[in-house]
Amino acid sequence: MSEIQIVLTSQPDAGDEARAVETGTKAWQLFADTADIIAARVNGELKDLAYELGEGDRVDSVAIDSKDGRDILRHSTAHVMAQAVQELFPDAKLGIGPPITDGFYYDFDVADPFVPEDLDKIESRMRKIVKEGQKFDRREIADDDARTELADEPYKLELIGLKSSAGDAAEGASVEVGDGGLTIYDNLKRDGSVVWSDLCRGPHLPTTKRIPAFKLMRSAAAYWRGNEKNKQLQRIYGTAWETKEALDEHLHRIEEAQRRDHRRLGTELDLFSFPDEIGSGLPVFHPKGGVIKREMEDYVRRRHIEEGFEYVGTPHIAKEELFYTSGHLPYYGDGMFPALDVDGNDYRLKAMNCPMHNLIYRSRGRSYRELPLRLFEFGHVYRHEKSGVIHGLTRVRGFAQDDSHSYVTPEQAPEEIRHLLKFVLSLLRDFGLDDFYLELSTRDASKDKFIGSDEDWAIATKVLEDVCLETGLELVPDPGGAAYYGPKVSVQARDAIGRSWQMSTIQYDFNQPSAERFNLEYVAADGTRQQPVMIHSAKFGSIERFMGVLVEHYAGAFPPWLAPVQVVGIPVAERHADYLEELAKRLKAEGIRVEVDNSDERMQKKIRNAQLQKVPFMLIAGDDDIEGGAVSFRYRSGEQENGVAIDDAVARIVEAVKARVQV
Repeated sequence: MSEIQIVLTSQPDAGDEARAVETGTKAWQLFADTADIIAARVNGELKDLAYELGEGDRVDSVAIDSKDGRDILRHSTAHVMAQAVQELFPDAKLGIGPPITDGFYYDFDVADPFVPEDLDKIESRMRKIVKEGQKFDRREIADDDARTELADEPYKLELIGLKSSAGDAAEGASVEVGDGGLTIYDNLKRDGSVVWSDLCRGPHLPTTKRIPAFKLMRSAAAYWRGNEKNKQLQRIYGTAWETKEALDEHLHRIEEAQRRDHRRLGTELDLFSFPDEIGSGLPVFHPKGGVIKREMEDYVRRRHIEEGFEYVGTPHIAKEELFYTSGHLPYYGDGMFPALDVDGNDYRLKAMNCPMHNLIYRSRGRSYRELPLRLFEFGHVYRHEKSGVIHGLTRVRGFAQDDSHSYVTPEQAPEEIRHLLKFVLSLLRDFGLDDFYLELSTRDASKDKFIGSDEDWAIATKVLEDVCLETGLELVPDPGGAAYYGPKVSVQARDAIGRSWQMSTIQYDFNQPSAERFNLEYVAADGTRQQPVMIHSAKFGSIERFMGVLVEHYAGAFPPWLAPVQVVGIPVAERHADYLEELAKRLKAEGIRVEVDNSDERMQKKIRNAQLQKVPFMLIAGDDDIEGGAVSFRYRSGEQENGVAIDDAVARIVEAVKARVQV
């Protein structure tokens, strides 16, 4: 039998390895001794282990616990779920079933909404399918043949009609159709008979028995292709993991996330609310939430000034021509609210601040000596988010950005990005977020939603990438995730339970300053007029979103400097209240937010109330404390130290607030 030459890549001990194999060798034969390998990457593309290797192929293994491996596991589990649904509900029509972060879903058109008892039955049937070890078998199919085979699946027929554009037209559709020919995956019994089939691009696990651990989570309504004008389908969400232990850890994280849910804590701690009378996604901050918001604003305003930014202010609306000039309406119009008629002219609520900052820059001539010119504001912006994605403070329709723009010469751009990235990371650390990585969002040249020349994009991307690599932080690629006007780097911060949140962003913009847009210029040292580079940066991003993340990161137990109430004085009896009131005056003179609980509750109930409100410090006073000029110093954890001198107690609190430490 003849041989072909292949290359095994990313071998941990020896690097790339050239190998001769027999013609007809399948990918699985290379990894037969490694149980956790469930797919292969061949010449950069994910393939089933049943893929037949060809001459010169470069082959890498895909482990089940890798990102790609988990996506394949979860998409395979989605197929098993869809098979179970159609076995239990034969009239169910199939929508789309992609992998998502930490899980998967599948949409179904059924007569009645699913109830929890249905999910139990579906999960039980899935376990039977997994136990049977059905094989995922790929076959290519012509478009017309697919239409014939799937004649009873109207949503699949629609996807076939959209084909290569379906990925843009429907979330998750790229797992089923795209560029190139169609493929169907059959689920085969051990005797080779087909028990179920689905339109899919793959790859999949070799068999259903390779699904180690899964659970169905919930069902919800979802519009077909994400469009509220389309029919509502039933979406079942599930999760799948490489081991039962990994599944259990995930379920524990979910429980912990529910305990930390900022929407629930926002109500319990009286921080913010979302009145129906105002509208969805438009929060109001109560006095205690206002304290946190003010502390955040004061901090970031001071830091911007220290970092060389000048504070500006711009209006909430503008003529819509401004957003055509910037390119936002043509490229971001769906994210903006409809036009407002003002004296016969169309105005728009602003969704971003940069166009107005450009007008400030352009208001007079600029010299290279003024650059970098750094402008900053708390700009309130409005995004026309779909109702289905609005989520507490972390996805809203109206929010304040700590938005800044640096105007620099091209030569100054790398140093300005270093400066901004250092600023961003120090800010996150001050707020207690110190576990992060960087994500570089670049252009997808095949899409027409990006403007500018290949050369400009290459330069901008290289500058961002080089500065990111200098930090030594992990840098993760995000192909196609750039803004239409230029690449960006985002800081992805992990919270106390390991979830990643996109926080601060820095974007390199060579398009808005161009002659075709705002025609921004500066007079260079040689007297010529040159175009500056514009660098967008948002440190919090959205103050509202950042606060929501902080609430969950700290589970509402903010460090003293951010806590709405930093100290509660608790008298043992009514006669001890005046003593604590005098102490409160002294603390207030030091800028400490302090209250004395003069309610009729018993002392233990007062302590319990302070702990429920997650107040960092409690100062308890009784007869012995007054006699000794002291207090019992209690932390919200329950730890308590008796007989602490007043001066010492005040000093501890003031120092903890000043140092921004957690207690």
